[in-house]
Amino acid sequence: MASTAFPSRDDFAALLNETLGGEDEAFEGRVVKGTVTGIENDLAVIDVGLKSEGRVPLREFAAPGQKAELSVGDTVEVYVDRVENAQGEAMLSRDRARREAAWDKLEKEFEAGNRVDGVIFGRVKGGFTVDLGGAVAFLPGSQVDIRPVRDVQPLMDLAQPFQILKMDRRRGNIVVSRRAILEETRAEQRSGLIQSLTEGQVIEGVVKNITDYGAFVDLGGIDGLLHVTDISYKRVQHPSEVINIGDTVKVQIIRINRETQRISLGMKQLEADPWEGATAKYPVDGNFTGRVTNITEYGAFVELEPGIEGLVHVSEMSWTKKNVHPGKIVSTSQEVEVKVLEVDQEKRRISLGLKQAQSNPWTDFADKHPVGSTVEGEVKNATEFGLFIGLDGDVDGMVHMSDIAWGVSGEEALALHRKGEMVKAVVLDVDVEKERISLGMKQLERGGVVAAGSGGVNKGETVTVTVLEVRDGGLEVQVGDDGATGFIKRTDLGRDRDEQRPERFQVGQKFDALVAGFDRSKKPNFSIKALQIAEEKQAVAQYGSSDSGASLGDILGAALKEKAEAGPEPKTTKKKTK
Repeated sequence: MASTAFPSRDDFAALLNETLGGEDEAFEGRVVKGTVTGIENDLAVIDVGLKSEGRVPLREFAAPGQKAELSVGDTVEVYVDRVENAQGEAMLSRDRARREAAWDKLEKEFEAGNRVDGVIFGRVKGGFTVDLGGAVAFLPGSQVDIRPVRDVQPLMDLAQPFQILKMDRRRGNIVVSRRAILEETRAEQRSGLIQSLTEGQVIEGVVKNITDYGAFVDLGGIDGLLHVTDISYKRVQHPSEVINIGDTVKVQIIRINRETQRISLGMKQLEADPWEGATAKYPVDGNFTGRVTNITEYGAFVELEPGIEGLVHVSEMSWTKKNVHPGKIVSTSQEVEVKVLEVDQEKRRISLGLKQAQSNPWTDFADKHPVGSTVEGEVKNATEFGLFIGLDGDVDGMVHMSDIAWGVSGEEALALHRKGEMVKAVVLDVDVEKERISLGMKQLERGGVVAAGSGGVNKGETVTVTVLEVRDGGLEVQVGDDGATGFIKRTDLGRDRDEQRPERFQVGQKFDALVAGFDRSKKPNFSIKALQIAEEKQAVAQYGSSDSGASLGDILGAALKEKAEAGPEPKTTKKKTK
């Protein structure tokens, strides 16, 4: 009874609807037709048959980017949000009416997989908004075109087809794609165009894109790849050195893969092949001038002419610089003179030599410094077996440790010199083929090198020598006053250990010795011990036999007695053994 005495707002609304015959149930949430009764400023007054009219902005009646064309008396469809608001007016929406109608149509097109027309009218985060006849859809930035588009303004407010990718009416989401339409259209064009092309055909195209490995050329609806190696016969580091985006180029179709619809193009195929007749143009042992185009760890490439390059292997770059990176010998773009070593026209390869075009420093050294000449140089390196001396022409010579000094061991001789020291030496041998120079330092002492047979000194000969120097390791002696100099080792001073003492000799003392042999530098080695043994054998052969019963003392006594009776022999610088 209380609710009847004091009715609420809801009760009043229910009685009103009952009086009006339930009009709110018939109108709210539906699309109805109405008549334009007036236009006030930017609003259209529309009568839909309710007790009050509604007002709708004119912009809702205009297409994106266009002006609304509406006049009094026109019949339009609107969506009724509410029958009456706080001001007593009906709440109407033209956009909502168009959206509802559009959704019904779009759902049917989506299920059928058909294209729909739309207009791009706005930009949002990640893409753009598209009007699909009233329904607003989202166009992702990646779905605008096949390739990224920098300026989308020419596509705005322009009716064009789209493909619906996703729809959700409950959430009001629609995702569309313009790229899918373009790809489908291009695929149809490519399929028709590729059938009309043939391998070997020459065609013009426009450079659309350039990469590190080549360029894509538009052949009128289908793209072909122009690889960087097919642009020119000469070396091309990057395609942009020869062509630019937008250039019209003439190309030849090299290969067509109709299954994958890929086309390989070439530009150099339209030029004359420089390798034709390369064997005649570049004969072996011929010298030519070229330009260094590329440097690697294993050598350098030299361009003899545009399109023809040869390889100078690292082993053929320098006579003296071994195990050095080619970049330390030549530089890119440098003009160099090379010699042709080998030509393989079929494989398009030419082997070149850089050092062969220059004089051989080993030959030059042999000509300027014959064996026996004296040279001077810096100790470059000391090894366990000798010293390396830097010589003229940027070549090195080696002094073996046995040729460093007399009377000391090789190890002791090596310790006498250090790296960076300037020394003098004698040239002992030059081997041009093996690139070796043998030097001697001790040969500069006391007369230098004396070859076997020169100066009248031969192996096995007994000569009289004079002591020049007494050392711990032996004696340095000389034959006569100006003869060959040599050395007597401690162990060759006598048969007995008491006799093998250098200190028992004095400088200037003379005695007989046997020429035992020659060292690596052809310098004679003498031996008193060998002479004693030779004289003993001679005495035994002359004065006794193995079965005579005579002792060694008797034999030697008889020999000395005969020698005394014969009288003293005059001293000579040389004495032959009997």
